[in-house]
Amino acid sequence: MSHSHFLRGGRIIDPDRGMDATGDVLIVGETIAAISTRRGALSPPEGAVTIDCEGMIVTPGLVDPHVHLREPGGESKETIASGAAAAILGGFTTLCCMPNTNPPIDLPSTVEFVLQRARAASGARVFPSGAATVGRRGEQLAPMGAMAKAGAVAFTDDGDCVASAGMMGKVLAVCASLDKAFMQHCQDPTLTEGGVMNAGVVSARLGLGGWPSVAEEVIIERDVRLNRIHQCRYHAQHLSAGGSVEIIRRARGTGQPVSAEASPHHLLLTDDACGTYDPVMKVNPPLRTDADIRAIIEGIVDGTITVLATDHAPHTASEKSRDFSEAPFGMIGIECALPLYMKALLDSGAIEWPRLVALLTLEPARLLGLAERGIGRLFESGPADVTVIDPNHRWTIDAQAMRSKSRNCPFHGWQVRGRAREVFVAGSRLLSAGAPAGAPQTSTHATHAN
Repeated sequence: MSHSHFLRGGRIIDPDRGMDATGDVLIVGETIAAISTRRGALSPPEGAVTIDCEGMIVTPGLVDPHVHLREPGGESKETIASGAAAAILGGFTTLCCMPNTNPPIDLPSTVEFVLQRARAASGARVFPSGAATVGRRGEQLAPMGAMAKAGAVAFTDDGDCVASAGMMGKVLAVCASLDKAFMQHCQDPTLTEGGVMNAGVVSARLGLGGWPSVAEEVIIERDVRLNRIHQCRYHAQHLSAGGSVEIIRRARGTGQPVSAEASPHHLLLTDDACGTYDPVMKVNPPLRTDADIRAIIEGIVDGTITVLATDHAPHTASEKSRDFSEAPFGMIGIECALPLYMKALLDSGAIEWPRLVALLTLEPARLLGLAERGIGRLFESGPADVTVIDPNHRWTIDAQAMRSKSRNCPFHGWQVRGRAREVFVAGSRLLSAGAPAGAPQTSTHATHAN
């Protein structure tokens, strides 16, 4: 018989069905064989591994729709295999990787390459996004139809904005015809020349080039106006400015299929963090103010922002040790995102577990068109992508101990609460009692049923 696991007595949260109840989950082979919320109604088959989930939260595998895995071309920073392994430690079972690689993902053959590398890696599922324009240069449409056929789940020129309104209109039209989301990196390049951090009091004091919020806002405003015609699934990446939230809120209020995401660093860090000139704090879009954080959290509370995404952006130590103005933008975060989201959104009382789980599973899966494949959902006969979270586990974030190839984590040394304990992808147990499968374990939580 197929290998089976019996997750006993956890708090099962499935946003798709509105389920939030204590119960048991039986995984047989690659699928979920049974879910029961009636005490004792389900018993493990002979030979099943029983995992005590009392006090734990059992959710669909977490989905991150915005990561940089750097392969091809940047393998010294991250590879598909290292990123997919790091994701498991963070509780993520599905990733969507960005096309700003070298060469960029702007051809069906590169999409196929990423999928092939992902299949060879033993970690999270990886789905590529395709570039919307050739070379991500914003001048000519990339072969999006062919890339979609090859397996691209969304389109974006991430790392760069589609700056031309004329080209943007064409991109929206093609994405609408393909029923794929377009994910915009919202940055007007003419407003950010020389900008390395938020334009404001802190940048003036530090003598660093300022990057105004309006650079983000004008692009979103332009795009949602263009999209009135096309009604493409339009997604604004990594919101950093309070004004952006208001534009998204207004567009959604008119019924436009517009969505947006927030990242851990834009929920927890302000531009004050740049005060020591530490290049680890340099990110695109930049860290902004307390007022911006409050507006983003309010956008999450009222349903304007429906997705959480890390924007995991690895860089080598030598790149990130340059002067602040010269160092590349970007932070890593996939291994520690979960407790950071908990800190920003649960500990503050902004939202509760069922909503947090939706933001991390069902909503990003819908954005990427993966919910129809069963990703981001928990149901009988569905794929056994499952994350078991210990909400009370206290630990210290240690960038040096991360599975990622890079160390540019702004949260190094933070004391946090909450961690993935068990992770299954297609029924394979890749994280066991908080340790990668195959690693020595100190826990006695897992027992074999007689």
